[in-house]
Amino acid sequence: MGVALTELLLIKEIDLEFLRDKTLVVDAPMWLYQFLSSIRQRDGSLLTDSKGKVTSHLMGLMSRISNLAQQNIKLAFVFDGEPPKLKRLTLEKRKEIKLEAEKKFEKAKEKADEELMKKYAARTSRLTKEMIEEAQKLVEAFGLPVIEAPSEAEAQASLIVKNNDAFAIATNDADALLFEATRISRNVNMAGKKKKMNKLSFETVNPDMIVLEDNLKHLGINQEQLIALAMLIGTDYNIGGVKGIGPKTALKMVNQFENNFDALFKEAKWDEHFEFSWEEVFDLIKNIPVDKNYELKWKEPDEDKIMKLLVDDHDFSEERVKSQLEAFGKTKQKGSQKGLGEFFG
Repeated sequence: MGVALTELLLIKEIDLEFLRDKTLVVDAPMWLYQFLSSIRQRDGSLLTDSKGKVTSHLMGLMSRISNLAQQNIKLAFVFDGEPPKLKRLTLEKRKEIKLEAEKKFEKAKEKADEELMKKYAARTSRLTKEMIEEAQKLVEAFGLPVIEAPSEAEAQASLIVKNNDAFAIATNDADALLFEATRISRNVNMAGKKKKMNKLSFETVNPDMIVLEDNLKHLGINQEQLIALAMLIGTDYNIGGVKGIGPKTALKMVNQFENNFDALFKEAKWDEHFEFSWEEVFDLIKNIPVDKNYELKWKEPDEDKIMKLLVDDHDFSEERVKSQLEAFGKTKQKGSQKGLGEFFG
């Protein structure tokens, strides 16, 4: 979700230096899927320990947390809660795509075609309950806040940013704007080469920033109209949007009908494309459950817990983990010397 909407948005390229001394709230499921898709062996298979348990997500988390800490970027992580009923169709479709990719991966494996194996393997990523629990343990061991959203992680993270308790959401999904996220920072810590979607080639990717207020002005619409615009194009709750309506046409229609959404979706023939009303999707986005009593509290990292989880339980290199922890510790000292506030408190 969010790709089609992005075509209409003002996006400013930044670098990690721009985010220095700022707090980012992380869309944790998005990051974890990203690690599962990108941190793989040559044949496309996931990194595993001696017991065959997946470690790609932990490798990604350890490296990124340490690297961003060296930029004095404070992180808080939000995880998904119960998915909305309307999202089940999306989840089922994603499951079908993964199953099909698994079949193609096995065929490529039979032919020993490493390029095709890598291509299809990246599409089979499954984030299990065990992986999520391990990720939460690692984040907490680093002393970083872990918040479990009542529903969508993006919605909860958006509230935190809207309340000025964080500078931006670290996510690649622009649809967080629908939940009133004031700023989105994409591709955080990903400056350099990145695999193109569904291709074997690479492109240069730098962090960027999307600001809600700037884009509402740019598009000439308000927050509710932005939701309607996204619904015409497609959201996680109405996959693909209204057939035949692209981003530019959708924007023209929203501007034409202004806040008369009944007329807008009647003109778009919503009922011919979906078995549920437009009001259901609109109300879900606008009133999605969030925890207003969240708490952000940073603590000292627990090196023993980190070593146990990564080295003892999952066969990580003790030397590598100690190196990351040393860099993390130096960051704390550097932050204290500069008077940048209590990095872990």
